[in-house]
Amino acid sequence: MKDWGLGHRFAGSKDRNAIGNLVFDVLRRQSSLSAIMGSDTVRARVLAAYALTWNRGLAGLDAVLDPDDRHAPPALSPDERRALEAPALPGDAPDHVRANLPEWLIGSFRRALDDRLVAEGEALAARADVDLRVNTTKADRAAVLSALGPLDATPTPWSPIGVRVPVGEADAKAPHVVSEFAFKRGEFEVQDEGSQLASLIAAEGGATNVVDLCAGGGGKSLALAARLGPSVRIHAYDNDKRRFGDILDRIARAGTQTIEIVEPRGPDPLAPLDGTADLVVVDAPCTGTGTWRRRPDAKWRLAPGALATRLMQQDEVLDRAARLTRPGGRICYITCSLLPEENEDRLDAFLKRHPAFAVEDTAAFWQPVTGKPLPPHVGLAVGKGTGLRLSPYLTSTDGFFVCLLRHRG
Repeated sequence: MKDWGLGHRFAGSKDRNAIGNLVFDVLRRQSSLSAIMGSDTVRARVLAAYALTWNRGLAGLDAVLDPDDRHAPPALSPDERRALEAPALPGDAPDHVRANLPEWLIGSFRRALDDRLVAEGEALAARADVDLRVNTTKADRAAVLSALGPLDATPTPWSPIGVRVPVGEADAKAPHVVSEFAFKRGEFEVQDEGSQLASLIAAEGGATNVVDLCAGGGGKSLALAARLGPSVRIHAYDNDKRRFGDILDRIARAGTQTIEIVEPRGPDPLAPLDGTADLVVVDAPCTGTGTWRRRPDAKWRLAPGALATRLMQQDEVLDRAARLTRPGGRICYITCSLLPEENEDRLDAFLKRHPAFAVEDTAAFWQPVTGKPLPPHVGLAVGKGTGLRLSPYLTSTDGFFVCLLRHRG
């Protein structure tokens, strides 16, 4: 899309935004759109997305497919018109088409989602609003809501420090929240509500020495710093320094003094911390299946080899976390994936390798953190304890898995 924009300078920003939105909306539901049209061509999918997803209907299509406009695409064919006059999925459409999920992963999704498979797939194909985490060291939620009132900001349903900004429909331009002065002053960070909840649950019970083992851009380190207060020391590490991105700017904007960057230098830069951490946060590398609302192209790019690679990486990072954790300390294992292979299966394998660890009743932390009862299907059995599986359908968040483990010493 960027290359197209550079090669078609006549298209203004409004046109480029509309085209980008349409491309991504096609990718969100390309399987079901093709089935409705009886064709898997790009044209068929675009026509269906414009008429159905954007609710423009046949009248809207006829207006833009104007035969008198030499720049317009060809008018609707009789077959296209018939498909859109009474749009419906074929009665024998398989679940992976109804759910707009890759066929090769349908068994894994069914294992995780059971009879919610199609409903969860539909929710995962919707657009995601913009979630923000209030930096409670500089502001409160009421102040951020007031500052973002013109963007129709509302409180998030679960996180007590979250704010949600609607992203809009059809060709609406997404809100550019990082241009807001409240952002520049460090009063909030962009962070999905599910990620906020994972950080809040990790912080329950307190900690003074924390290792954020896969810190990336530092979103969870910043959330933990605000939650745990000035007495905590957070060691933010990533084995690829390119993933740190603008972490130093984010730390400075947040105004925290409790985060120390551990650069990936030498054979084992974390060795001095072995056996000392009260809390090790493992935001594990994963397939990102829970983030497909934001990256709909990723679900069609994902290949079996990538999943196999992620499983090995998850085992490695969990083993490293075990060495860092002191007796009595905890690991908080987090992924933005809905696949059991990356979540409960990895912890089952970890517990066999590390019998000194046990899964805690993670689901019990939900109500203390959110102030609300645990929704149905969010808690799940893991080992002899529980974990949490969040999803767009169940919690209106990205898909996340969160589970606490304790070193029994």
